[in-house]
Amino acid sequence: MRILLVGAGGVGDAFCAIASHREFVESIVVGDIDPARAERVASRDDRFTATTLDASDPASIAAAATDARADLVMNAADPRFVMPIFDGAFAAGANYMDMAMSISEPHPDRPHELTGVKLGDRQFAKADEWTERGLLAVCGMGVEPGMADVFARYAADELFSSIQEVGIRDGADMVVRGYDFAPTFSIWTVIEECLNPP
Repeated sequence: MRILLVGAGGVGDAFCAIASHREFVESIVVGDIDPARAERVASRDDRFTATTLDASDPASIAAAATDARADLVMNAADPRFVMPIFDGAFAAGANYMDMAMSISEPHPDRPHELTGVKLGDRQFAKADEWTERGLLAVCGMGVEPGMADVFARYAADELFSSIQEVGIRDGADMVVRGYDFAPTFSIWTVIEECLNPP
């Protein structure tokens, strides 16, 4: 599999650390706005190369995916860049995966009473286009939904004869030396998710 990875921060670095142990990975092009960061992440494996890439520009994403002959565009960037990366992957004819979904927006007139644009709505609205082209877009594969959904499905298929409800709780007592506060992903994503409408 040939992959264009967009984002060489903590998530992209972790993705490459895992991918370096996977034989099915033929190549990964690590793209980031910061060339030094992309080079550092790509340096862990001879199958990985680096490129400078603007995640806010769908045409740049499409060109990089085409140049890499990417089977998959893996989005490890901040959720503000979901739609340009998503659209760039589609334009290049590549499959797509992300950990976060297109960001939400509050209801324009009654933000505390009514739901506006929900997480992922912009991506899900394009599902038919992806299907018609024979492309797969797997959205929201971070912890929740993502990993929690995979675990729930495994439990339903392999562990229990019936399930009425699945409740998900997560938490951590992680310590990052040298920091009093260290979220496990982008602080802006944490804030945005806390401010989502109900």
